[in-house]
Amino acid sequence: MTIHVEGLAAIVIFYVLILLVGIWAAWKNKNSGVEEGADRSEIIMVGGRDIGLFVGGFTMTATWVGGGYINGTAEYVYLPGYGLAWAQAPFGYALSLVVGGLFFAKPMRSKGYVTMLDPFQQLYGKRMGGLLFIPALMGEIFWSAAILSALGATLSVIVDININMSVVISALIAIFYTLVGGLYSVAYTDVVQLFCIFLGLWVSVPFALSNPAVSDITVTAVKQIYQKPWVGSLKSSDMWMWLDNFFLLMLGGIPWQVYFQRVLSASSATYAQVLSFLAAFGCLVMAVPSVLIGAIGASTDWNMTTYGAMPPMEKDESDMILPIVLQHLCPPYISFFGLGAVSAAVMSSADSSILSASSMFARNIYQLAFRQSASDREIVWVMRVTIFVFGALATAMALLTGTVYGLWYLSSDLVYVIIFPQLLSVLFVKGTNTYGSVAGYIFGLVLRIGGGEPYLKLPPFIYYPGWHLEEKVHHLTREVEYVVVQQFPFKTMSMLASFLANVAFSYLMKYLFESGKLSPKYDFLDAVLSRHSREIMDKTTLMNSDNITLSELAPVKPRLSTTLAGTFTNKEMLSEGETSPDTSNNDID
Repeated sequence: MTIHVEGLAAIVIFYVLILLVGIWAAWKNKNSGVEEGADRSEIIMVGGRDIGLFVGGFTMTATWVGGGYINGTAEYVYLPGYGLAWAQAPFGYALSLVVGGLFFAKPMRSKGYVTMLDPFQQLYGKRMGGLLFIPALMGEIFWSAAILSALGATLSVIVDININMSVVISALIAIFYTLVGGLYSVAYTDVVQLFCIFLGLWVSVPFALSNPAVSDITVTAVKQIYQKPWVGSLKSSDMWMWLDNFFLLMLGGIPWQVYFQRVLSASSATYAQVLSFLAAFGCLVMAVPSVLIGAIGASTDWNMTTYGAMPPMEKDESDMILPIVLQHLCPPYISFFGLGAVSAAVMSSADSSILSASSMFARNIYQLAFRQSASDREIVWVMRVTIFVFGALATAMALLTGTVYGLWYLSSDLVYVIIFPQLLSVLFVKGTNTYGSVAGYIFGLVLRIGGGEPYLKLPPFIYYPGWHLEEKVHHLTREVEYVVVQQFPFKTMSMLASFLANVAFSYLMKYLFESGKLSPKYDFLDAVLSRHSREIMDKTTLMNSDNITLSELAPVKPRLSTTLAGTFTNKEMLSEGETSPDTSNNDID
C-alpha cells in the first residue's frame, strides 16, 4: 500500500490546526460564566450563553454543513435519474433553520432551557423524557457514525491509507478537544472548519472544470452527453415521495440537540433567531461547490482520466464522487487541499453530535431523572465519560457496521415523526399531558416502522397506497434485489398522526378523569388529577402551581445552577391559567 506523503502532510496540518484552535478556545474561555455563578457543566453545554454573531453564525451553519452534507449533495447531483432536482438537502436544511428561527428559537431560548429535552421533562415527567431521549440519542450517534464512515472512505480514495486508522485518529481528535473545551471548542473549531471547507472546495472547482475530460457543465445540464442531464427531473408519480422527503428535511431538521445547543448558547432570544437566519444563508452558500463538483462528475469522460473507463456509478462509488473528482480531475497538491477540507467538514459534524448526546444524557437522564442532588463536579465528569463513550460507540459503528447509513436514515425519520410533533405540542398546544405524549410516541413509531426501511432490509408490514416493487441490480455483482417502494408520503403522515394522537388522547384523558368517568386511582402516570405530583416534578419542577424553585426543595444541594432553577419555573408550561395566591403578585421567571 502506497502512502502519499503530500496528502498525509496536508491532513496532518489541518488536524493540528483544528486541535490547536480547540485547545486555545478552551483556555481562552476557561473562566467564562464563572463570575455570574454558572455551573461548569452548563458552561460546557451552552457556553455561558455568550456566543456572539460571528462565531455563532459559523457554528450554527456547521449544524448541518458537514461531511455528509457536502458529499451527499455532490452525490445526488451526479446520480443519473436524480440530479439537482433531488438534491434536497441545501434547500431543505436552509428552510429548516428559517422555520426554527421563526417559531422555535425564541420560546426555547427565552425560557432558559439547557437542552432540547428540558420542556418535555418539565411537562411530561422524567419517564417520558427518558423515552424521548432514545430517538434523539440514536439520531446523534448514528449521524456521527455515518459521517466518520464517509471520512474513512474519502481518505482511502485519495491518500491510500488504512481506513480504520484514519477514522480512529479523526474521532480521537474531535473527542479530545470536545472533552477539553465543550461547546466553546466546538464553536471555535467550527469557524476554522467552515473556512477550510469553503476554501478547499472552491480552490478545487476551477481546476476540475478546466480538465480536458470535462465537458461544459451548462451543456450537460440540459443535454445528455455521458449520462442523463445533471439538472435532473421529477416524475409526477414521484411528487408525493419528493414532498415527503422535503418535509422530512425541513421540519425534521428542527428537533435536534445539535441545533438547539446553538440556539440555547446564544446571548439572547433575538440573537438565536438571527443566528438561525444567518446559518440558513450559510447552508445555501456552502452547497454551491458541492453542486458544481457533482455536475463536473456528470460531465466527465472517465475514460480520459486515471480513474478508468467505468464511471463511478457503475462501480457503486457514486457516494464518493466528490473525493474522486478531487483526485482524478485536479492536480495532486489541489486534491490534497480539498481532502483536508472534507476531513475538516466531518469533524465539524462529529464533535457537535457527540457533545449533544452527552449533554442530554448528563442533564436529562443522569441529573434530572436519577441524581437531582448531584454536584456540579459530578455532572462534569459524567459528561466527560459519556463524550468518550458516545464517541467510541460512533467510531466502532463506523468501522464495524455496514448498515450505518440505514440506521441513520431510520433514526432521523424517528426524530421527525416522534420528537417534532412532541415539540410542537409542548411549546404551542396548551393542555397536552403524558397520556397524549405516550400515545403520540406509539402512533408515530408504529406507522413509521410499518413502512419498512430498504437500507436496513427491513420489510414493511403496512403497505401504503401506491406501493410497488422495484428491481435493483448491483453493478458489480449483478445481483438482482426487489425493494418495496412506498410512494405515499407516509413519513409526514406518521408525523401528523403522532401530533393528532398526542392532542386527542391528552384531551380525552383530561375529560375522563376530570368528569369522574374514570376513577383517580387509574391516573397511574399522575398526569391529570395529580399533574403536579411528585413524579412529574420529582424535585425538578413545580409543586401545586407555586413557583418553588429547585433550591427550595430539600434535599437538593443549597447552591444550584441559576439556569437549572430558571428552567423549571415556567408558569406557561405547567399552569393552565390558574395563579397561586402566594405568587399572583410576584413576577418570577
